Parts: sequence; structure tokens; C-alpha cells
Amino acid sequence: MADRNPSKQADVCVVGAGPAGALVASTLAGRGHDVVVLEAGPRFDRSDRPERMERAIRPGIDRDTWNMGGPRDAYESSGERHYPLNIARVKGVGGSTLHWQGMVMRLHRSDFDGTAGTGEDPAWPIDYEELRPYYADVERAFGVAGADDNPFAPPRETPFPMPAFPPSYSDSLFAPACSELGIAMHSVPNARNSEPYDGRSECVGYGTCQPVCPSGAKYSADVHIERAEQRGARVIDRVPVQRLLTDDSGQRVRAAVYATPDGETYEQRARQFVLAAGGVEIPRLLLLSANPDHPDGLANGSGLVGRCFMDHLFAGVGGTLDEETRQNHVGFLTSETHQFYDDPGQAVTDRDGNVLVPATEKPLAPMKLEFFNYAGPSPVELALTGDSWGDELLTELRGAYGHSIAMGGLVAQRPDPDNRVTVDPSTTDNHGNPVPDIEWALDERTRRTIERANEIQRAVLDELGADISWTVGPADTGPAYHHMGTTRMGTDSAESVVNPRLRTHDVGNLTIASSSVFPASGAMNPTLTIGALALKAADHVDEDL
Repeated sequence: MADRNPSKQADVCVVGAGPAGALVASTLAGRGHDVVVLEAGPRFDRSDRPERMERAIRPGIDRDTWNMGGPRDAYESSGERHYPLNIARVKGVGGSTLHWQGMVMRLHRSDFDGTAGTGEDPAWPIDYEELRPYYADVERAFGVAGADDNPFAPPRETPFPMPAFPPSYSDSLFAPACSELGIAMHSVPNARNSEPYDGRSECVGYGTCQPVCPSGAKYSADVHIERAEQRGARVIDRVPVQRLLTDDSGQRVRAAVYATPDGETYEQRARQFVLAAGGVEIPRLLLLSANPDHPDGLANGSGLVGRCFMDHLFAGVGGTLDEETRQNHVGFLTSETHQFYDDPGQAVTDRDGNVLVPATEKPLAPMKLEFFNYAGPSPVELALTGDSWGDELLTELRGAYGHSIAMGGLVAQRPDPDNRVTVDPSTTDNHGNPVPDIEWALDERTRRTIERANEIQRAVLDELGADISWTVGPADTGPAYHHMGTTRMGTDSAESVVNPRLRTHDVGNLTIASSSVFPASGAMNPTLTIGALALKAADHVDEDL
């Protein structure tokens, strides 16, 4: 039986054991502080990962790989578009890194100064140079395989910890077409081992990176949770935090109230508190912690807790080629292009000067485009959805499988206060707390940028000679499940929730380490920036202890 009683002495209480919480806990415990981590979900046994992989890919059995769902994870989505929250989040030690894709690129300098895309998004209150050393530190912590071959990326100070994965076979098919159109392809930094690193094996090619890496070659945050424990931190699992209590002054948090599986409720006291539970659960917890001193929710003097919710939107085009593409042989991306990130309105022409995608001066968001290694259905999916059997089925599979090819991409969403996370008292979780309600819609700039991404993707696939059979555009786009912006960072307490030190303006000992502090989304996968901000937050908490 696990001991889930509160620690009598704690310097720091960290809420959440995902990548941000794990890095904060490991860093502060390594500096001699007494750290307690409270995690809502369970601790997953690493030896169970092969079974979880089988659960994900074997037909006819439960595919809920990481035990999400039910009253514990209930939510509402009352906005213009349904937001499928539980598809891509994990409650447990390791958090979202248990099933993430593992792409870890730095934001561009233009993201920080607000000039990315056509320059309509707000600037950050910190610049790239301030975060640059933390980027290098988190690349070493995660173990990132990459190459300095991206002409659009911000400057680096050291090489990547490991060499990049070589371009896949399907990348080699894209290369001549992109060359013909003047589109630069470059490698993708991946938080997975291209060689043995940090006691973990190199990637062995299971190809099931989402939802589970059985070998452990892909980084997951339980690595740093274990490191934190080795340094003296205490991690308590299955204890969702119900609310935060403030002291008599109303200016400091005195305790985190958490519930245990046996129905008991405890208060964990600490000198400093760090919220690292993601862009949905953090604002929910702050709103649930309303009290007479903070009637609209803790740290919500600006009224912006939960507002400006952002995600990245997917754009994609795919089809088939007359030649084999070796689809699904690699479970992650090895090539992409940032060419249209800062200048999404640039024209695309062929070598003869024919304009395939005209230039435009319409306001557009940053975008990054990706070359898929895992396009098209699996042979198991084809077999299960068809009507053939035996030799006829085998013949059909040989003809239909292995020729798919596609491009994808991520498009930034502007920070709109009407896109937000609130709490819905009409629906409660298994502890009787109002569940999160996500109000989410797309603006016209996002729609235009998705259409623009589709135009570029079609131009590349047409140059390849692909038979295009599907497009994911503005009407049927979906989120990348990157929850950002709900406790935004800024210098003005009336326009933000946390300051550049990631401390809340209203509560003196409350820090937030999460993509929820992003003032703008950019179009890069956010986890490397989350990690960099977590290390920055840890430094500031250490200074204050």
C-alpha cells in the first residue's frame, strides 16, 4: 500500500508529473530542496509497454492504451467546434510524453518578437536569447537527435546530443519534387535515441511511437521523475489536487488539497508551489480554487485564467503513387520544412518559372510542413474494412498497400479571449468537482493559412505525380492537442496571469510551468519550449527558497 499521507516538511509542491513537473522536481531536488510531486494519475510500469503496444494495434480489443476516460476525465465542449480532449492526453507519471510523437524543435526568434507569419501575434515578454541556454539544457535532458541543417531555425550554441535520424525512403521520393519547386527539406529534431543515450537503447523501429514506445528509446518524463526520486523527491500518484488554499493574507498558497483513492482528503503544505498539469487542468484548478480573496479564481485578477486557449491545427494532403513508398516503416517524421514559417505568403514556382501557388499579402499565420513516413492505412486496417478473404484478400493487399504518400503540417492559432477553458458545474468528476468546458472556434486567419498549406502540399504531390485522394482542410481540420495560452505570460498584470519569471502576478509563491503561459502559439510542437520554461521556472523558484 502506497503512503499517500502528506509530507510534513516540503520546500516545493509540484502539481503534475509530466515533462514540466518532472524537470522542475528533478532540478530542485538536485539542489537540495525537499520536493513533493502530486500526480492525478497512476504510475505505469515500464515493463507493461509491450502489452500496451499490442492493445493499441491488435483489432478487437480495448484500445484505451493509457486508461483515459470515465468520470475522472469527464469534460464538456460547448464551443463552436467540438474539442476531443481525451483523445491525446494522459493522466499519470510521465504525462503526455508517454504517447507523444517526440518532435522537439525550438521556436523561432520571430515567435518571440511577434513577427512570425505576417506579424499579427503578440510578442513574448522574453526573447530567444533568454531561453536559448535552457533550450540547450533541455535537449541534453531529453536526449535529442538532430542536425544543424535547417536554414530557417534560430542559431544554436552546441551540436545536438545525438546525430539526426537519416531521411526515410519516402523522404527520398519527396526530395526531387521539392528541389524542382525550390522548397528546402531539412531534418526533424526528435527526442528519441538514434544511438544509446542516458542508459536507454537506440530506436529499434517498432513504429508505434504513438501511442507507446516499448523500447524506451523515445524520451518520456518518468525518466526525470525517477531521477527526482533518486535525489530525494517524493512522488505521490493517484492524488488529484482538488483546490489550492491561500493563507490569511490571501497573497500566498498555504496548501494543496488532494484526494486519495480510498476517499481521504489531505492538505500538502509547502513554501513554494509549481503548477505543471497542462493547459486545461491548470486553469481548471485555479478556477476551482476561488475564495473570498480571489472570487473569480486564484491568480485571476486579470480575468484571463482559462482565456486565449490555443492549439495547432492540422493541414494535410495525401494519395498514392505508382511506385512503392514503404509507408509505415518509420513511426515518426524525419524531414520537414520551415520555409513558409515566417513568410507563408511566398509564391511557389517550378524551375521553368511557372507559378504553382501565387504569392499573397493576406494576413497568414506561421506554418510548418511535414513529409509523412506513416501515410495511409495499415494492412490490418485494410483487411478488416474489406469484404475479401484468403488469396483474393492477399492480392488486394499487395495492390493497395505500400503506395500511400502524404504531407501534413501545423498552423498557428491566434490568442482569442473567446477561446477558453471554464468549469461546468452541471457535470462533475468522480470527486464532485465541475469538469473543464472547452469553448473553441477557428478564426479566418487560421482558415486561410490551412488553405494555403493545402495549396503548397498539393503542388508538391502534383509534382510527384501522386493520385491525390484526400485533403484535410479548414472544414475538417482537427487539433494537434497542444494546449496553450490559458495562463499567459506578460509584464502587465491586467493583461496576463504570470510574469516573465513564471510567477503569478496575484499570488507570491505560485509558479506555472506549462505551455499555458505561451502568449502566442507559433506553429512548432511545444514540448521543447515547455521543458525550457520548466528549467527557467526551477531557477527562479530556487532563487526564492
